[in-house]
Amino acid sequence: METLCQVLSPDFLLRNSVYTSVLIGFACPLVGVFLVLRRLVFMGVALPQISSTGVAIALCVPMWFGVLRPEHAAHSEHLLAFVGSTVFSLGAILVLAFLERRRRGLPEGRLGSAYAVAAALSILLLSKNRYAEVGWLDLMKGEIITIDNVDLIMTAGSLAVVVVALALFHRELLLVSFDRAMAITLGKNVVAWDALLYLLIGLTVSMAVLSVGPLIAFGFLLIPALTAHLFAANMRQFTIFASLLGGVTSFGGFCIAYRLDLPVGPTDVVLLGAIYGLGFLTRKAFLLKQKGRQPSVG
Repeated sequence: METLCQVLSPDFLLRNSVYTSVLIGFACPLVGVFLVLRRLVFMGVALPQISSTGVAIALCVPMWFGVLRPEHAAHSEHLLAFVGSTVFSLGAILVLAFLERRRRGLPEGRLGSAYAVAAALSILLLSKNRYAEVGWLDLMKGEIITIDNVDLIMTAGSLAVVVVALALFHRELLLVSFDRAMAITLGKNVVAWDALLYLLIGLTVSMAVLSVGPLIAFGFLLIPALTAHLFAANMRQFTIFASLLGGVTSFGGFCIAYRLDLPVGPTDVVLLGAIYGLGFLTRKAFLLKQKGRQPSVG
């Protein structure tokens, strides 16, 4: 209870980090639902890491061109990182989705290779950048550093755009994702709706990676959606439960990490994994119990 009071206090030093974590926790599962629906789970693994490579390259641009980072240019650096993250996220999802539609090669192999190369390249680039090494390497490992008011507003604004777009066009995006043939029959422009969905996914991933790092972004993109999929009876329940689970778990994980002096990212992901495992076992037990109640034939 003492930890909860400290975290909820208006004077809490890391309050912006708490707010950002909760925003990411609520927003990421909303697009993660569509990744699960489209059976693009591996893409949810690779995209955050590819986005982090965009961040690393963007942060190295001043060093490559001999421009030293002045202390007052922190927000300019943040904006540069956001551009790099967004460009790489959108580029990767468009290329991977195109190859998936063309049925070229082995999708899991492409995504696995992209993840491994992106992870290694991110670490190599940042390890050679003395200006970004300390803060950004910690972020890549899941350590949420102090987030100032400008970064919090930027995160909240970007995620608000995503949530509003998903709410306004939820029916069309769901139809294109769930039953593409029916969408074509009804005269829907599936290419345009695909492009909008990929844009929203890319924006969410880039903002999440920039704010809390690829580890938390990956965890909250997929695990809440996979957990909700075990119990949801319809799409409304699926979406709402996934988002609520992500938001509540992000806050609970932050409290646990703060109390036990643990890195926030790994704590959040382990907590999500434990909930998913418990949900999976509960679902299995329920199905076995239902099966045992069925009368035998003959």
